[in-house]
Amino acid sequence: KNEDDKGEVEGEDSKVKRVSADAPWSERMWEVFTTFWPLGLVAFGGPQAHVAILRDHLVEQRGWMDEDQFTELFAIGQGLPGPTSTQLVISTALSRAGPLGGLMAFFLWNLPGLIILTLCGVLIDAYIDPNDPPFWLVGLPPAAVSLIFKAFYGFTKKLDSLGVCLALFSCMVAILINGDETIKPTSSQFVFPITLAIGGIITFLDSKRSKPFSNYDKAPSKGWEAQSDATMKRIGIPLWVGALIFFVWIFFLVLVILLVDVFHVENEYLQIFEVMYRIGSIIFGGGQVVLPMLQDEVVPAWMTKDTFLQGLGLAQSMPGPLFNFSSYLGAVYKGVPGALMAYVGLFGPGVILIFAMVPFWARLRHIPWFKAVLKGVNATAIGLVGAACVILWEDAVTDAADAMVFCLAGTLAVYFNVQAPLIVLSGGVLGAILHQDTLSLGQLAYCA
Repeated sequence: KNEDDKGEVEGEDSKVKRVSADAPWSERMWEVFTTFWPLGLVAFGGPQAHVAILRDHLVEQRGWMDEDQFTELFAIGQGLPGPTSTQLVISTALSRAGPLGGLMAFFLWNLPGLIILTLCGVLIDAYIDPNDPPFWLVGLPPAAVSLIFKAFYGFTKKLDSLGVCLALFSCMVAILINGDETIKPTSSQFVFPITLAIGGIITFLDSKRSKPFSNYDKAPSKGWEAQSDATMKRIGIPLWVGALIFFVWIFFLVLVILLVDVFHVENEYLQIFEVMYRIGSIIFGGGQVVLPMLQDEVVPAWMTKDTFLQGLGLAQSMPGPLFNFSSYLGAVYKGVPGALMAYVGLFGPGVILIFAMVPFWARLRHIPWFKAVLKGVNATAIGLVGAACVILWEDAVTDAADAMVFCLAGTLAVYFNVQAPLIVLSGGVLGAILHQDTLSLGQLAYCA
C-alpha cells in the first residue's frame, strides 16, 4: 500500500478509502467521525466482540495501525480502571487525531446506548410497578445473568493456577460481603479496592521468587517504543500534561469523597456522582466486574432488585459498553439529570486515565514489577465477576420458569455463540410465554 501526495490510500482488501497518518488534521478528524458513528450502532456482544469489531475496522480495513500497536493499546485499557473497550476506542482515535479525536470517538461510541437506556430508565420508573413487572420483562433478568456466566467462563480460561486462586479469593470475599448479617454491603467501597491491591501485591511478591508460580517473562510487543514511535508524537500529549491529567483524576476522587462521606453534603446528584466516580476509579476488568459493586450501592437505596435486573437485561441488549447501564440506574433514581450524573461519574475516571496514561505507557510497559502487579489486579477483578454470578443468580432465578429462560439463554450464548441482543430477546419471549398471565408454566417458587 503506497501513500499518495494527497494523504489517501486505497485498501487492498476493502473499498474503504484510507487516510494517511500524515494527512491534515481535519481529514483525520473526519475519518474518526465517519469510522465511529456507525460503530456505535452495531457494537453488540460485550468487550470481546467490541475488540474484534475495532480490530476489523481499524487494523484490517482502514490500516490505522499494525497488530502490535493495536494490542498495546488494548493492553493499556486492560491495565486501567474503567471500560476496556471504550478506552480502546479513545486510545485508537487519540493516536489518529489527537485528544479531540479521542473525545469525539468516545461520544459516538456511547451515544446510542446512553439515549436508549436513559429513556428506558425514565419510562420504567414512571409507568412500571417494580413489585409487579409486566409479562414481557420477566424473562430479561435470567437471560442477562446467563451472559455474566459466559463472561466469567471466558475470563477464567485465561488464568493460570495463581490467577485462579486470586480470583477464588476475591469471589469469596464479595459473596461474604453480600451474605453476612454483621458485614454491611456498603463496606464493599473499601473492601473491594483492598482486595484488588492484595492481588497485585501477591503477584508482585511472586514475581520476585526464584521459581514463581506464575509466568511473568512475556516480552512486550514491538508496537510502542518510548523514544522513536511517531504515533506517540502525533497523540499530542506530553508527559507533563499526562501527569497533570492524572492529578485531576485524583483531585476529583478525593473531593467528592470528602464532600459526601466526611462533610456529609446533602445533595442527591452529588451523591450519585460520588458513588459512580468512586466505583469507576477502582474497577478493573470492564463492565461485568462492575455489577456487584453497583448492586451493593444502588439496591435497595435507589431501586428494587427486580428493577436493577430488568435494566441489566436491557443494557446487555444495547450496543456499546455495559457501563452505559449507569445512565439507566441514574434515570430510574433521579430522571434525566440523574442519568447524566451517573454516566459522567462512572465513565469519567476511565476516560481521564486513558488520556493520562498513554504518554507514559511506552515507558511503563517495560517495567517488570508494573506488569506483575497488573496481572494480580486483573485476576482478582475476575473473581468479582464470579461473585456476580452467584449473587445475581439468586435474585434473577426465583422459579422454574426463570431457570428455563436461563438455560435457553446460556445455551444460545455459550454453545451457539448468538449475539447478546438476540439472547435477551429470546429470554424475554420465553419468559412471556411461561408467565402466569399466559401459559402459567413453571411458576412454583424455589423459595417460599
